[in-house]
Amino acid sequence: MKEVLTEITPLSQKDFFFIVDRHKTRFTFPVHKHSEYEINFVEHCFGAKRVVGDSVEKVGEYELVLIGGGLEHFWEQAECKSPDMREITIQFEAGVFPESFSDKIQFRDINIMLERAKYGLAFSNAAILKSYSILDTLAAEQDRFEQLLNFFRLLNILAKDSRARELSSVSFAKEREPEEEERIMKVKKFIHEHFTEEITLAQVADVAGMSASSFSRYFHLATGRTLRDYLIDSRLGKASRLLMSTDLNISEICYSCGFNNLSNFNRIFKSRRGSTPREFRKMYKHNRVLV
Repeated sequence: MKEVLTEITPLSQKDFFFIVDRHKTRFTFPVHKHSEYEINFVEHCFGAKRVVGDSVEKVGEYELVLIGGGLEHFWEQAECKSPDMREITIQFEAGVFPESFSDKIQFRDINIMLERAKYGLAFSNAAILKSYSILDTLAAEQDRFEQLLNFFRLLNILAKDSRARELSSVSFAKEREPEEEERIMKVKKFIHEHFTEEITLAQVADVAGMSASSFSRYFHLATGRTLRDYLIDSRLGKASRLLMSTDLNISEICYSCGFNNLSNFNRIFKSRRGSTPREFRKMYKHNRVLV
């Protein structure tokens, strides 16, 4: 059975969305999933292979997809020979729109698109051409309100693409009973509020109202990870955000994110991010916007 990385993104509760614009020579990120929606645009990627759920396709010179939460995905180098690919990634949570928007006419097409995203959506070349200038502006614009308006414009263009194709034949997002959803959300909320502190299995099990052994099994089934891995990923998500958006030194970031050993932080960061914290900051420092 293949191992699927469950990614903790740098998106925080104060962000509408996260966007990163980067140039790369190869696709190296492994198969992964995350709870957020993801819009991913790539240019100069002819011959690469895109895997979304059980869909495997070769892609053209331009690629634009929307991926729902929990859906496994990755891009593979395959036959792509391009020496310089540009990739713009936008991630946002399902709750980015208030519940009251769900029945508003103006958001009808967007809501339908987001529902279809659980299968993954590939957009037509016509939609890509319409979206290109907005994506470019989103990646460069520093006025955060203008960023938000352009984000809505982008969603509107994509939602009106009648030729958008569903990719995976099945949704990989797990459905939970309401009471189970409430329990796991309560646990995640506790972890996200306290991950900079020392957290024990007994503490988190108590939040869930379960014994430690029962909770360990439950948490692994609900998230696909052990509590230890989830804590590490939460801390790394916060560290990644601080590396991209602040000038704090790496030692300060290490300890403020709940790691108690700098060399251990560097080792874990490199093993999970593929680069040291210093290399990560250099790569992303001038190519990110948090709105």
